[in-house]
Amino acid sequence: MSQDLPKMSTRILKVWEGELGKFKEGENQEKLGLWEVSQIDSPGIKSLHEAADYLKTKDTPVGFPTETVYGLGADATRSAAVKGIYAAKGRPSDNPLIIHIADLEMLQNLLAPATENTTNNITDTTTDTSHDRIPEIYKPLIEKFWPGPLTILLPNPTPSKLAPEVTAGLKTFGVRMPKSPFALSLIKLTGAPLAAPSANASTKPSPTTAQHVLEDLNGRIELILDGGPCLVGVESTVVDGLCDPPVILRPGGVSIDELRSCAGWEKVEEAYEDESELGKSAPRAPGMKYKHYSPKAKVVLYEARFPYGKDGVMPQEIDGMIRNELTLFKTSGGLHKTSLQIGVIRTRHWKLGAGLYCGDFKTRETVKTDAGQDSQETIELDVQEADLYPSKGPKIGRLMDVSIGEDTRSIAQGLFSALRELDRRGARVIFVEGILDDEDIGAAVMNRLRKAASTIKS
Repeated sequence: MSQDLPKMSTRILKVWEGELGKFKEGENQEKLGLWEVSQIDSPGIKSLHEAADYLKTKDTPVGFPTETVYGLGADATRSAAVKGIYAAKGRPSDNPLIIHIADLEMLQNLLAPATENTTNNITDTTTDTSHDRIPEIYKPLIEKFWPGPLTILLPNPTPSKLAPEVTAGLKTFGVRMPKSPFALSLIKLTGAPLAAPSANASTKPSPTTAQHVLEDLNGRIELILDGGPCLVGVESTVVDGLCDPPVILRPGGVSIDELRSCAGWEKVEEAYEDESELGKSAPRAPGMKYKHYSPKAKVVLYEARFPYGKDGVMPQEIDGMIRNELTLFKTSGGLHKTSLQIGVIRTRHWKLGAGLYCGDFKTRETVKTDAGQDSQETIELDVQEADLYPSKGPKIGRLMDVSIGEDTRSIAQGLFSALRELDRRGARVIFVEGILDDEDIGAAVMNRLRKAASTIKS
């Protein structure tokens, strides 16, 4: 991460959903043609106006809520503003950014080449939006999944209205229409598409609350809009329909089965374990090349098909790993500072504590991840603690157990919060129970976990 950013004072502004806006038909009679922001004079609208004015004039990005994760937004048409995203996150400059739009009128405008006013040397960004430039292959997806957690790749016109830093040299750009009325209204009031990766420090777990954003970017940005916890919990699915057959470049909030239900997408393939995933070539889309979502702790992921004992993970299997970790901990002088902290994140099959040797679970706490704000929604984590023992020997530390539920959507929503919570409590190692990646958004959950993991057991 860059160290030369000036220290800033970071504020959190609450945004209430209320009546923030609605869609009306555009010139082509699209149902998502035009987003109109509510004219009601409310605290939420005032906060959005303040944030939009900031985005128009400043080069420092703003944290804001979407239905997937919190985004770090900046005017996608201004290079200085987009560079501010890379600086705040510490993000590699060859990792492209997703563009967020408010309506189809804005998208049609982006797909038309920019024109130069040679008299005043000014780029004209106005466009005749009556001509439909959206490729036909994407129409069924837009009809079914927008607004929502789906990003599509589109050809970047020449000359482009987007800042070159957005595409990182690619000839395409990724774009989505978020479902959150907070996001739609902020984009509309800004009057420009927002480049917006997740609002976390690069490689850290994605933020699903305003507090997560503050933890990572406090002092690096000036403004965070708090709209409560995100309801999806993992980023958008990224697809490329410009090739045959179409492919999924990143799994996310829309599953492969849902995509295959759309005309022209029956044979869509997965393409997110290609050479760029291994760092050997330029990424085709955001989130493909670099290790992401990692807490400070070591993460040991158990694939859903790992041969568990009848009571979940066999204690003997993990016991050796904990003993090795304890040796490393002693060598580093850790035991003179604090006891060894081990975390467990459970989903569907592991029993409490994952079968590790421990005392009775006497400490139980429900952690709300809405940062104490009066949000309309909250994500609750059930955290339990007990003394930790090796298979033979005296107590060596504490075991922290977090269950994030059995439902795939609940697991997706709570995953990043659980990783952050155990990190905050000082976990040195986190053992995670994986789920099947062939159902619902399980592929997205496991994709994120594999990127976070130091060790994968399969």
